[in-house]
Amino acid sequence: MLKKTSHFMREANFIGGEWVGADSGATIEVVNPATLQTIGTVPKGGRAETRRAIEAAETVFHSWKKTSADHRAKLLRKLHDAIMDNQDALAELLVMEQGKPLAEAKGEVGMSAAYVLWFAEEGRRIYGDVVPSPWADRRILVTKEPTGVVGAITPWNFPSSMLARKLGPALAAGCTVVAKPASQTPYSGLAWGVLAEEVGFPKGAVNIVTGSASEIGDELTENPLVRKITFTGSTEIGKLLMQKAAGTVKKVSMELGGNAPFLVFNDADVERAVQGAMIAKYRNAGQTCVCTNRFFVQEGIYDRFVEKLAEATNKLKVGSGLEDGVQQGPLIDEGAVRKVEELVADAISKGGQIITGGKRHALGGTFFEPTVITEASPKMRLMEEEIFGPVAPVFRFKDEEEAVAMANDTSFGLACYFYTSDLGRAFRVMEGLRYGLVGINEGMITTVEAPFGGFKESGLGKEGGHQGIEDYLDTKYVCIGGLGL
Repeated sequence: MLKKTSHFMREANFIGGEWVGADSGATIEVVNPATLQTIGTVPKGGRAETRRAIEAAETVFHSWKKTSADHRAKLLRKLHDAIMDNQDALAELLVMEQGKPLAEAKGEVGMSAAYVLWFAEEGRRIYGDVVPSPWADRRILVTKEPTGVVGAITPWNFPSSMLARKLGPALAAGCTVVAKPASQTPYSGLAWGVLAEEVGFPKGAVNIVTGSASEIGDELTENPLVRKITFTGSTEIGKLLMQKAAGTVKKVSMELGGNAPFLVFNDADVERAVQGAMIAKYRNAGQTCVCTNRFFVQEGIYDRFVEKLAEATNKLKVGSGLEDGVQQGPLIDEGAVRKVEELVADAISKGGQIITGGKRHALGGTFFEPTVITEASPKMRLMEEEIFGPVAPVFRFKDEEEAVAMANDTSFGLACYFYTSDLGRAFRVMEGLRYGLVGINEGMITTVEAPFGGFKESGLGKEGGHQGIEDYLDTKYVCIGGLGL
């Protein structure tokens, strides 16, 4: 382990600028999914610890919101620089608890820094309006103000960048944050506490609490001091949080599940489509909400595409994320492996053919072979359920209308991808797909400059782009009368 990595690996919660344990002294073990070895413990906090964090955030909010946008931007730029100065150490920490290859982890940490820098600048562009008044002696102003204390709950698949998407705009807008990282990957979340402290954010502006998801979530959603909940995770939990947040009518941003289709038409560049497919499917071992869940390939090129996809899939190097050249790490835990096994077994029982992979990897543990399944059909569970693993089911389709209908046949609407060389088709299909993110002839499209967020049961709100800061602001109308004009 790099010396700097151990510096960021804090085994305490960050509340009100202090590093503290759980009141009960209870802890949660954190396991390296590649080795199945315990790498450390973090506090098992609950309601009481979360309440103190919220109160600390509320106290400092009243002074933090009055700071200038320029002041906040300068601190966020310092935060960006601190992340990049420690990119290797933060990436190594991420690999140890999450399992993804080191190159991917470095990319994620770099993306985290990019989000911080983006929102440092967006915070300086929170513009209001002067509205032409219908009254001669009155003037109308529209202003934007920070919403207040933000409760942020983040997942284990991108434990650094998912928090960056929330902390960045919240702090830039003048809000304060209580964050709850996933219990499988808490260290990357706690590292933000270290960074915030070293950069000089005021005590209580950033709080990180690890522990019981239900207790921390209940306090965040029920406490009236919290004015916004932002969550990235499953649709099931997102719906529950929305219901609980309704009790105090909090603002909510939800980045929820996906079921991404990947359409390949007869006129597509097959080589390019396969390259995009490898990124869109196997990045982070298929454990991303924008990963391709279903491949739809037109009959004329179906066999050719499958052959080339299987060939590329066979070449993937599987292993510990810290080993040189590894392209796919382990799944996060045993439960994830069992879920993938169930979906593969269901597909085989309903006519699916395993072309490559299909079972646990020879490395053991939670490693799973990169898998391609042909002759996929809508009756299979993986048509609707998110796989969250390295399994690529390939469906056939006859024409454009059928492809779009199959792609839209889901309650989700986060990301989708399609490949074609026909400009007219590109516009027709893009407009026909009910998804918040559309990649045309590209398999990797996320960037800080663009809004990220889905339709339907994939969520509410946007992260990234100039839209990403809006959910952390309240709009106020001010009417000034008696001007004697």
